[in-house]
Amino acid sequence: MPQDGRGWTLARLPTGNRSWYHHRNGIHHSRAECRVAVTNGPSGAVSGRRSIAHVTDLDPDLDDFIEALPKVELHVHLVGSASPRTVLELATRYDDHRLPRTEDGLREFYEFRDFPHFIEVYEEVNDVVREPEDVADLVVGAARDLASQNARYVELTVTPYSHVRSTEARRGMSMPAVTEALDHAARHAEELGVRLGYVFDIDGLLGEPAARATLEHAVEHPPDALVGFGLGGMESARPEHREIFRVAFGDAVAAGLHSVPHAGETTGPESIWEALDGLGAERIGHGIRCLDDPRLVDRLRAGRVPLEVCPTSNLRTRQVDRIEDHPFPKLIAEGLVVTLNSDDPPMFGTTLTNEFRIAAHTFGLGTAELADLSRTAVRSSFLDAVGKQEILAEINAVEAQRADGDD
Repeated sequence: MPQDGRGWTLARLPTGNRSWYHHRNGIHHSRAECRVAVTNGPSGAVSGRRSIAHVTDLDPDLDDFIEALPKVELHVHLVGSASPRTVLELATRYDDHRLPRTEDGLREFYEFRDFPHFIEVYEEVNDVVREPEDVADLVVGAARDLASQNARYVELTVTPYSHVRSTEARRGMSMPAVTEALDHAARHAEELGVRLGYVFDIDGLLGEPAARATLEHAVEHPPDALVGFGLGGMESARPEHREIFRVAFGDAVAAGLHSVPHAGETTGPESIWEALDGLGAERIGHGIRCLDDPRLVDRLRAGRVPLEVCPTSNLRTRQVDRIEDHPFPKLIAEGLVVTLNSDDPPMFGTTLTNEFRIAAHTFGLGTAELADLSRTAVRSSFLDAVGKQEILAEINAVEAQRADGDD
């Protein structure tokens, strides 16, 4: 197996087994870990736990179509993409943390009371990402999981300041070391059949230090696959840092990066207006609260600004009470550019494929609409033109094959 000086290895199983396994310190991860969906708890309430079941009453032919459909993921976070087994492996490497050490304990740990509690849990997981090898493991793990779902291209959000800053529990990594790990992992991801683009994301709660460091990293030490500049975390904390965020985004865009901030997830339309007018957003992460402002809907529609919509994420962070209440159908009915994404899939008990299943099962989309969703993600991505055409051709072929089978 190929191995570099840091001890990173990637092995492929024998021909005939469709899974890829990432080997490091004897830890193996299978495709089966990723096939999960949302289930209902007592009295129809969505369970807060991560132990969940498949959508079971989907037409088998439609389910096969969703499985086969080539996909693009535009909104998924590096730390949030870590499978339970990967998180437990990281937890065994270090002693000074509060993470559970069993899968059952981790499931309970992933029961979120609200969005601020989700941020607390996310930070606890992030605190065991301490070495470049940990960063690379997470990236390759995300690529492996998405490859098993026929994802062809992924724009993976990385919050680099969380890895380079020092805390009481850990010493921060250097920017070049983080970049080297990201470059190494992107090469291995391509061996899995997944091309990566990175988005460097500012933690909005940390304000000016995070903005300055993230910009420096993006401009002075960018990974080869860096395409975008984002802003996440607590939206309510942003107003006091508005000017520094505007400056950082202006400099990032001037350096050739695309502006892709989160907005309209946990706060109202005002955060989306600021993303558009203050940060020059080309896409909006989430954006579901745009429906509270008809004038904003008109602006997004006229500008063809894509929304990176993540239904299960919004359910699990309590932005909607039931998956049936999600505004996904209304966003499409309004003529907005909507893409479907998984956000922090293992934490929320979902996958990109499962989000497509929910679109079919809960929102009634058929094969044509599902294929169009996938095409929209391709066209909304920052992949090069040749890469886009290749994936679009694959989508067309899968849709045509389904149509031939219906004849």
